[in-house]
Amino acid sequence: MSLHASASEFHPHATPATVTVFASAESWIESDALRQCQQVAALDGMLHVAAMPDLHPGKGAPIGAAMSATVLYPFLVGSDIGCGIAVFPIRLKRAVPEKLAARFPDLDRPLDPERDADDPAWAVVEGDLPAGHVDGLGTVGRGNHFVELARIGTVFEPGHAARLGLETADLVLVVHSGSRGLGERILRTHTEVHGAGPAPDVAAYLTAHDEAVRWGSLNRRLLAARVALALGAEPTEPVVDQCHNLVEVRDGRYLHRKGAAPGDGRDVLIAGTRGTPSYLVAAHAGPAANFSVAHGAGRKMSRADALRRGRAKHTVEELRRTPVGSVVVCGERQLLFEEAPSAYKRIERVVADLVDHELATPVATTIPLVTYKTPEAGTADRRDGRRGRRRA
Repeated sequence: MSLHASASEFHPHATPATVTVFASAESWIESDALRQCQQVAALDGMLHVAAMPDLHPGKGAPIGAAMSATVLYPFLVGSDIGCGIAVFPIRLKRAVPEKLAARFPDLDRPLDPERDADDPAWAVVEGDLPAGHVDGLGTVGRGNHFVELARIGTVFEPGHAARLGLETADLVLVVHSGSRGLGERILRTHTEVHGAGPAPDVAAYLTAHDEAVRWGSLNRRLLAARVALALGAEPTEPVVDQCHNLVEVRDGRYLHRKGAAPGDGRDVLIAGTRGTPSYLVAAHAGPAANFSVAHGAGRKMSRADALRRGRAKHTVEELRRTPVGSVVVCGERQLLFEEAPSAYKRIERVVADLVDHELATPVATTIPLVTYKTPEAGTADRRDGRRGRRRA
């Protein structure tokens, strides 16, 4: 059952906005996240807040929510405009996680248009770079971002999967990344003058926003190409690529999504954790859900709590090998603990809530084989050395 509440007590002179939480009584929903939804609903011009089952508190606004309004609020989209998840088929002769993990490139090392002009990954770039932004090209970032080699597990809808060119045991690259500083620059330009207020020049904000969305999508293609080439495969086009931090102009209203994927007839990869499956779903959300679905499992622990509890419960080596037998590439020990599977909600519960509320239909699962977060210590030095020897 969905939870429904009015926000009129926060702004008695405004038309009450509504808040609907698409989660069951068994789902983990923090009171702070619900409070943030009510606070957002009290803003001038807000119409409806749809909270997904992966809802959790964010910096100033909830994550896992789609928020419609007659006013555009940049802070409701946040700083990582264009962040999203894409799925790329990949063909490999053998998929041995330990061996493939050692071949992942250093995705902290950006591609430079001049220095790396002969890198074959550039073949996926068509036309000019959005906004002319070159910083961080081909890098994955930090936090919950990742590049993952996975195999297709259970297929629930064979016909739908076949239309995407996927079947059981196929290999895919799952890429979760955003606009690598471009979105942050756009938000900072706004907040330095207007704080959390609405955009005074909507057209100007949308122009910059759309560039960041395009940049994020392009960067996911670059990341997938870099990894595919390093693993000895040819880059492919994504079969899924959905952004979950954006604003959409829909029916004359501004539909803000922060950690919520477009759900109006789209295929969406809902990320689990590095130790659990992810779910490819066919989304069919309607207006009550602001045409949106969840984007992942959603955190149930803050990073500080995950770090404290994880250090008491796990060793670093335990976290480098997951319950599904996959390998984690992460040279930052703190991030290993912060992003441990136990820090997240159960992805099965999140997807079940979407199904129960008729927002999505599962198509297939993806099972992690190698999850890349950050390079292992010494990776960059070793590969730069090899690069240098090739040039000599």
